[in-house]
Amino acid sequence: MSEEPTGPVPTLFAAIVRQLCVNATYNRDKVVLAPHVAYTKHGELYVDAIIVARNGMLPREEKLGSYKVTGLGEPRLTGRAFEISRLYEPEAERYAGSTLVAVEPAAVA
Repeated sequence: MSEEPTGPVPTLFAAIVRQLCVNATYNRDKVVLAPHVAYTKHGELYVDAIIVARNGMLPREEKLGSYKVTGLGEPRLTGRAFEISRLYEPEAERYAGSTLVAVEPAAVA
C-alpha cells in the first residue's frame, strides 16, 4: 500500500500538513507551489500558495496567490520542504469559517 496520497485534494492537503511543495500545471504553466491553506469559497475548493517557480523560472517577488483546485492539473508532492511565508495571514477574513486545512507553525520546545 502506497503512503503517498492520490488525487488532487488529498495531495494538496498532505502538502499543506507536511509543508512540502507540489508540482502542478496552472493555466498551461508548469508551477512549483508552496500551499499554505485550503478553503472553500462559493462552494468551490481553493488553495492559497506561494509560487516557488513558474516554467522553471524563479518569481521576481514572493506572492501569495489563490488557486482554484479544479484548475490545478495533476498536483504531485515533491520532497522540497518550505517555510511558512510571512505573507500568509491565517486570521484573514476570507478564511473565517471556511478553512479546511492550513500550515501550522512548528511547536517550540
